[in-house]
Amino acid sequence: MKSLRIATSLCVCALAVFSASCKKNADTARPEYRALTETVYASGTLTPRGEYKVYALADGIITRRLVDEGAEVKTGDILFRIDNDEQAARMNAARDVFRTAQSNYTATSPALAEAESGLRSAQSKFATDSMQFSRVSDLFTAKAMTQADFDRAKLAFQVSQNDFAAAKQRYERTKRQLFVEMQNAESQYKVSAKQESNAFVKTLTDGMIYELYKQQGEAVRRNDPLALIGSGNEVYIKLSVDELDIRKIQVGQEVLVKIDLYPDSVFKAKIEKIYPMLTKQDQSFRVDARFVEALPARFVGVTAEANIIISRKEKALVIPKALLLKGDSVLVKNGNSEQKVKIRKGAETFDFVEVLGGLDGTAELVKR
Repeated sequence: MKSLRIATSLCVCALAVFSASCKKNADTARPEYRALTETVYASGTLTPRGEYKVYALADGIITRRLVDEGAEVKTGDILFRIDNDEQAARMNAARDVFRTAQSNYTATSPALAEAESGLRSAQSKFATDSMQFSRVSDLFTAKAMTQADFDRAKLAFQVSQNDFAAAKQRYERTKRQLFVEMQNAESQYKVSAKQESNAFVKTLTDGMIYELYKQQGEAVRRNDPLALIGSGNEVYIKLSVDELDIRKIQVGQEVLVKIDLYPDSVFKAKIEKIYPMLTKQDQSFRVDARFVEALPARFVGVTAEANIIISRKEKALVIPKALLLKGDSVLVKNGNSEQKVKIRKGAETFDFVEVLGGLDGTAELVKR
């Protein structure tokens, strides 16, 4: 960027008539006072608003590509279908396991029915032994039964009581286990179903397809970029401003943009965001500007040059840049001879230079 950097420059629009109005003849020219606009030069590219890349969320083969570059899309539209036989098999297996687990948790399932049957048997025996022990206890209190018969009845009651409690615990444990197995199987099935749904690559926002990176029939892996999407209505310019000039830039400043695609037009924009991080590669800062008026077409990635307006001067002495010699000098006609005069430059563009010292408006400059 250093070879292109211009700290300040003239407003091209204000000085477009210079060459026609300041000529003396075909070989000489005089400096002339004109309105001067101080600007900072920046280069950049046209970028769609809200651009983002769509990535593959699953491994597989693109079996369907449903959009083309330039297509308008809505949130949730399907762009690609990615198929993976292994993933489909895993999802089917997970679904079968879940259905089996659901069946095992019903009251008619063999495992639960067996546990419930054992519980009813233990409960029935406990009820019988409990009544028997109650009668024996009454007889033993009335001294109508021996200690040995009482002890046997008590032992039978206690065993039945323990068996009933154990059967109840087995039933509850079996039921909980089957429920947990069903929940786990359901979770695995949902995960597999979610992974299967990732086969359908969808848009996150409304916009336009600017670029497709994969075609139908290609193999992709998770996190491979598939498409570039951005606003179909709004384009902004992403500028690179030299680190020596960034302190002059403020939000809201006017920008004059020259786009290679439209060589005969100058577009107006305004600074909307200044990024604080320096880009190490070219020692520049990113600055975004929004266009004041809509562009003729929605092309993006196009290179552009911009002059960010810093200040304006009502009157400045300027000469064509083509008259400037090496060492910031010009040739001045002095009678029948020519004299090399060093000037003090001010603002400049590709076409004009401001003269801060060394010349006045009466000097007659020689063209070479």
